[in-house]
Amino acid sequence: MTRNPKWHRDEIMLALHLYFSPDRGSIDAKNPKIIALSQLLNELPLVTNRPDKERFRNPNGVTLKLSNFLPFDEHYTGKGMTSGSKLDKEIFLEFQHKKDLLGKIAKEITAIAKNKALKEEILQVEEDEQTLTDAVEEGAILYKLHKVRERVPSIVKDKKEAVLKEKGKLSCEVCGFDFHDCYGEVGKGFIECHHITPLADMKVSRRTTLADLALVCSNCHRMLHKKIDDISIESLRVMIQAPPKLQAR
Repeated sequence: MTRNPKWHRDEIMLALHLYFSPDRGSIDAKNPKIIALSQLLNELPLVTNRPDKERFRNPNGVTLKLSNFLPFDEHYTGKGMTSGSKLDKEIFLEFQHKKDLLGKIAKEITAIAKNKALKEEILQVEEDEQTLTDAVEEGAILYKLHKVRERVPSIVKDKKEAVLKEKGKLSCEVCGFDFHDCYGEVGKGFIECHHITPLADMKVSRRTTLADLALVCSNCHRMLHKKIDDISIESLRVMIQAPPKLQAR
């Protein structure tokens, strides 16, 4: 039988959040908290291809994942497992001193998993370079929530109308490109919206406002998403204003 997919960053973060929990209990497949985490992992809008559904993120698998963290824990005196992945170690070291941030991310991922309508929307979001390579620090689920929020037709329409009323045109907030100026009537009213709220601050319960959105051209939008953890509207604006030779130094 074909094996189930490797653990994604989101799943490992949820496992690590439980590992760091002061009331975690024993790392054992009969532990109610491990059983609950197994159920949560099966509810995530993340992995749809599950060849071995019975064993997909089951309590035994979750127990093994938590055991993989033991060798990286400076407070653990035993041996622990030795089959942990490179990503297990990377995420452990990344969050061992940022447990509050980890908890914040885990809380929102959990809220999404419990929201049936939102899960369906996230499952419809296309994969891109960031999700295919599991490259987003806060995980693919919050990244896709970001995409869902910046694509709500009503708020995008309101944002465009507000900017058009204020400035008389729709130009990219990074590079100034105006689709109407360049393409004529076919480009009239066309521009994309980017949600500027950092992924770590995304909340399921918070409604998107006009202030959360920036109007950007397609090229700048791709660049903003390419390194969404590091590049902001302001930093990208500085990058394109600097001469290429100076950027390379």
